[in-house]
Amino acid sequence: MNQEMTKDQLEQYYERSAQIIDRDSFYSPDLYTKHNVKRGLRNEDGTGVVVGLTEIGDVQAYTFENNKKIPQEGRLIYRGIDVYDLVDACMKEDRFGFEECAYLLLFGELPNQEQLDEFKKVLSIHRYLPDGFVRDIIMKAPSTNIMNKLASTILVAYSYDENPEDTSVKNLFRQSMEIIARMPLLAAYAYQAKSHYHNGKSLFIHMPDPDLSTAENMLRLSRPDCSYTHLEASTLDIALILHAEHGGGNNSTFTSHRVAFQMIRTEILFA
Repeated sequence: MNQEMTKDQLEQYYERSAQIIDRDSFYSPDLYTKHNVKRGLRNEDGTGVVVGLTEIGDVQAYTFENNKKIPQEGRLIYRGIDVYDLVDACMKEDRFGFEECAYLLLFGELPNQEQLDEFKKVLSIHRYLPDGFVRDIIMKAPSTNIMNKLASTILVAYSYDENPEDTSVKNLFRQSMEIIARMPLLAAYAYQAKSHYHNGKSLFIHMPDPDLSTAENMLRLSRPDCSYTHLEASTLDIALILHAEHGGGNNSTFTSHRVAFQMIRTEILFA
């Protein structure tokens, strides 16, 4: 049998198969109500689905008064502190606040100056990638999608971790610090690989500066001449604060909870 297929034939096969799958995978919207299946992170009455018990992060989009839902401007809360207050303090004092925000999320309280300095020092110590990681993991497999590359590099980092299976608080904290410190490098180098291999631009691999903030290092590593303005760094710093945590309610966490629950339920049923 001749098993060769042209590219057009393969595309036609994919198209035919997609039509069949799309047709046979349709579910009536009425089934969601009948079986009380959640769509996204909302109950049928519009209230949020509880998927976590932490108070690390919270998103408040409404309040209830006399059993009536009152919409309000969305508020993002970190450890009981309104993110607006965190950002306002950074802007008024003209300083970078992502590291302080990271400390708050990890420890549950804002650091004093000594604690913050020590926290930043540890981040700077970990702001490097293992030998050969940039060449073998990032440059040899560049992606057109930076988020895709970030996800894959974090997974590969398991193989470079000296103690990946230890789930003690101490080890998990060490891993957290390493990930926070290395994300600017992973993002910048993934961007450089994309620009060079997919967009035909020059390749620049700079080393991070231990005296700079996370936001400053991201810009430094991403620019051909390492240049950036204070406004650019401050704006990125605020963006990092806003994206730092979404508690137990983001989509990936919700999916993980649901999948894990279903796996446990299946094991119980067939045990």
